[in-house]
Amino acid sequence: MRLTFAIVLAALSAAPALAADPDGSRWWAHVETLAGPQFEGRMTGTSGYDRAADYAAQKFRAYGLKPAGTKGYLQPMTFTEQRVLANQSSAALVAGGEAQTLRVGEDILFGARIPQPKTVEAPLVFIGYGLHLPEVGYDDFAGQDLKGKIAVYVNGGPGDISAELKAHSRGSETWRAAQAAGAVGLIALANPKSMDVPWVRQIQNSGQPGMFPADDALNEVRGQAFSASFNPAEAEKLFARSGHTFAEVLALADAAKPIKGFDLAQSLRAQVSTQTSQVVSANVVAKLPGSDPKLAAEHVVVTAHLDHLGVNTTGKGAPYYAGALDNAAGVASVLEIARDMAAAKARPKRSVLFVLVTGEEKGLLGSKYFAGKPSVPAASVVADLNMDMALPLWTFDSVLMYGVDESTLGDTARKVSKAAGLEVVADPYPDRNSFIRSDQYSFIRAGVPALAFKFGFKPDTPRAQIEKTWRATRYHALADDLSQPVEKAEAAKFNVFLGKLIFAVADEPERPRWKETSFFKRFAK
Repeated sequence: MRLTFAIVLAALSAAPALAADPDGSRWWAHVETLAGPQFEGRMTGTSGYDRAADYAAQKFRAYGLKPAGTKGYLQPMTFTEQRVLANQSSAALVAGGEAQTLRVGEDILFGARIPQPKTVEAPLVFIGYGLHLPEVGYDDFAGQDLKGKIAVYVNGGPGDISAELKAHSRGSETWRAAQAAGAVGLIALANPKSMDVPWVRQIQNSGQPGMFPADDALNEVRGQAFSASFNPAEAEKLFARSGHTFAEVLALADAAKPIKGFDLAQSLRAQVSTQTSQVVSANVVAKLPGSDPKLAAEHVVVTAHLDHLGVNTTGKGAPYYAGALDNAAGVASVLEIARDMAAAKARPKRSVLFVLVTGEEKGLLGSKYFAGKPSVPAASVVADLNMDMALPLWTFDSVLMYGVDESTLGDTARKVSKAAGLEVVADPYPDRNSFIRSDQYSFIRAGVPALAFKFGFKPDTPRAQIEKTWRATRYHALADDLSQPVEKAEAAKFNVFLGKLIFAVADEPERPRWKETSFFKRFAK
């Protein structure tokens, strides 16, 4: 039996009241603390992150929530940390026995999330969008000779493929297709129109270490593989001998049309100097037991990532990256919702796990670990609701939910939104790949219906301009600090909405299920 509107209303009546934190002051107090100097930017694997994890665990304990990690409230894991030493690395384009030097930084940046080979020299092949989606009749890898070559692709995709599918075909899926085709590496080209981090900031952040699981069996890409991104402002260098131009490619990408691949008629030669070490970091996991004798054995998971970018090593500006809205704000929402649900007279029927994950900024590492090795029986996890960079920068009268059309979890969320007077809006920028860039995607890959939430906005509106400006000036920048304007009372309304949704999902008679039309149904266990 599907959830009726009456059941939703019953769940809403049991949820925490807005009066608990009407001006958002309690929520903001957590943000101020987590974005403060004592946690030094909360970098995965650092003592600053560990102190932030302890702060969250102490709050969960004070609220009366049970420890649900593998070591009390913690679920530790080990990562290999890899730093690319840019000043000791080099790259060049090679053709006809001549080499054109590339500037590490201004032209090309080497990836740090996959073990890099020390040296590589291989022909370059452009493969369009680099999408591998044979299930919907689109495959940029089909017919390409990539054995021993480096594949170059541009972000985006045809307009008749959903944002969710295009995003899903990025990251690990691109690597799987590339390695299956025999490629030895990938170079990513951003489309300037969907590029949310300016290249100058990418250079500044390139000193950040990448990370991957120390246990190679947990890595989605096995062994070493060359990975890099290329400055789109300099990308014509890649196309100079191909008979094509990057401008032609961008014109097709901007029109969301298919792009055929072609040989770039030159090779890349690179030397990549890296430094590796091992670090340990932990998810923080707390449990609110359910009230129903049968349904309490099932778990609704509520997530937010606790980590950020750590200390500032540039020598300019603030000493650390505060990460106030990315994602101290999301952690603060989880803490406030946990507090209110624990204090409420009525308990949800299913149990609720509040999970603050590590390593999101390094490739969703903590959520991948938890989704693959949960601290409760895997079959008991019925849904994930994720809070990451919701951006309370305007009135909370609409909500953006990634994955809303993929499962009945989205149907429940639409009903709760309607009861709260909230409009549900579509992803305004499908080529940002936002669907796979936050922790709910780890649960989707594990077969668990999941949603991620942001304050809603539509393209070509004043709110869209606010959001674009925030990303251009504050996202992964020192300016994501406590001095920025934030609508605290609206954030409190957001928290109340999420608390009511958690109740509704936890009280639904049936667990959420994938829709028959969903591509992601294939991951269901």
